[in-house]
Amino acid sequence: MTARTPTQIARQWLDDFDAALTQRDIARVLSLFGEECYWRDLIAFTWNLKTLEGPDEIQSMLDATLDRVAPSNWQLDGEASEAAGVVEAWFTFETAEARGKGLLRLKDGRCWTLLTAMRELKDFPEPSGLKRPKGAEHGANKQRETWLEARQREEAELGYQRQPYCVIIGGGQGGIGLAARLRQMNVPTIVIEKNPRAGDSWRNRYKSLCLHDPVWYDHMPYIPFPDNWPVFAPKDKVGDWLEMYTKVMEINYWSSTECESARFDEDSGEWVVEVNRDGERVTLRPKQLVLATGMSGMPNVPQFPGAETFEGEQQHSSQHPGPDAYRGKKVVVVGANNSAHDICAALWEHDADVTMLQRSSTHVVKSDSLMEEALGPLYSEQALQNGIDHHKADLIFASIPYKVLPDFQRPAFDAIRERDADFYRRLEAAGFLLDFGADDSGLFLKYLRRGSGYYIDVGACDLVANGDIKLRSGVSIERINPHSVTLTDGSELPADLIVYATGYGSMNGWAARIISQDVADKVGKCWGMGSDTPKDPGPWEGELRNMWKPTQQQALWFHGGNLHQSRHYSQYLALQLKARLEGIPTPVYGLQEVHHLS
Repeated sequence: MTARTPTQIARQWLDDFDAALTQRDIARVLSLFGEECYWRDLIAFTWNLKTLEGPDEIQSMLDATLDRVAPSNWQLDGEASEAAGVVEAWFTFETAEARGKGLLRLKDGRCWTLLTAMRELKDFPEPSGLKRPKGAEHGANKQRETWLEARQREEAELGYQRQPYCVIIGGGQGGIGLAARLRQMNVPTIVIEKNPRAGDSWRNRYKSLCLHDPVWYDHMPYIPFPDNWPVFAPKDKVGDWLEMYTKVMEINYWSSTECESARFDEDSGEWVVEVNRDGERVTLRPKQLVLATGMSGMPNVPQFPGAETFEGEQQHSSQHPGPDAYRGKKVVVVGANNSAHDICAALWEHDADVTMLQRSSTHVVKSDSLMEEALGPLYSEQALQNGIDHHKADLIFASIPYKVLPDFQRPAFDAIRERDADFYRRLEAAGFLLDFGADDSGLFLKYLRRGSGYYIDVGACDLVANGDIKLRSGVSIERINPHSVTLTDGSELPADLIVYATGYGSMNGWAARIISQDVADKVGKCWGMGSDTPKDPGPWEGELRNMWKPTQQQALWFHGGNLHQSRHYSQYLALQLKARLEGIPTPVYGLQEVHHLS
């Protein structure tokens, strides 16, 4: 007998899967899955971001959704491949309402992981490619309205004569990218931003800030960065890009506008959002409200005894202006993650006497090593040469269930640990407390679980290792004195400036401030997945809490994350909002329960 190729194996599986689904034969569907199996669905079947783990969960989902979804036309997309006994294949499919794309992994002919992702609504495709708008209006028309006149009319009317369907609070990269998608889907949207200009949330950070993620990972929807864009973009360059993007994507962007309050009117099924637009009070009544305030909530500022007696300056890292005013000053930076290292290095470059206070261990990975060992296969020039652009890379990364992601990540970080062994030895010799995550799974799992506890090294670690940045580890501040801090080991550090690089709370802190504490408690903690590791308490939930999907509060959504996540998941959030605008039924399967209030 001739051995079957990976493509033949994958095509046979898809054909069997298609037939079983069409016949509504769930038992036959389940026979195609292995005992260990995962089905991650991005709104195609569940109108939710949901990972089904094991045959029982898959059966429950199909029992609830199969008749309504009516999946069909499962087609292999290109040739399948095989590595280490795993067959991998791309495919396309349709449902009653939508078209989708997915990625299949087979072990011994049975499904191990399955990704199904909605790509477009059949009746409401985006106007791109062959469907792009004409732009010009040919012929004669006495009532002709130019593009500029139409934009000016829209800007004057939206929020006043007619209400937006969606209001996005937060005009950073997340809110801007989501608004761009909603614009292409013809969903009337207003973005609320307190700063005067789009991009100011980047411009206003400490002056040495650059992206630590590489350019291939960071593209915005629709308009990728040009080929000559720097690998690590400086903050002001990012700010200018976002301002340009907001204009060319025709986003209704209300700058110098602050949201003062919001409440959901149960009777009308709409939000009542009170904003102050450059001194003018405006009431907006959208059907949908999105908090796009970043993946982080309010700044965490620890309360230490004696802080009110300090005669120098105290500031959270989000308020730190940069190092210029602190030449020759004694600075204590509380924290040892990304912002702490960046700020310490910039202060040292400007001849400040700076001490980093590391209270608990930090995962550190060198930028070059991270790019080559972990990010490179998906996001790099080499990946592009291998036919993997960021669209494909996003789906590959999304196709790995969070339950097994540590197993995928661990080999890369084991290689990094070996590759940079001398670097890590020098850091530990200086007293730095290192970790590779609770289960040695590295940076991405730490980020997904808790959004903190790591530093991508772009040079500051050498300053720590050789003592240029002074280090005190395993201690905290016992009390603050007028000109110094006393540490928990009894020692004292003189200080003219204290910088709290102590991170941020959960995004639902913004829900508490803008809406109410009751609503914040109703939706519960944002971010993390219940891994039962530090700062990510169980039970296991399998997806990031509350992000980009329906919450326990009707018509309230959370959008954020890094540039990669904001780009990728904005598509699914936009499709959910568009479907609701058009009256498409969107019964949510597996709405997340609330286990943690904050």
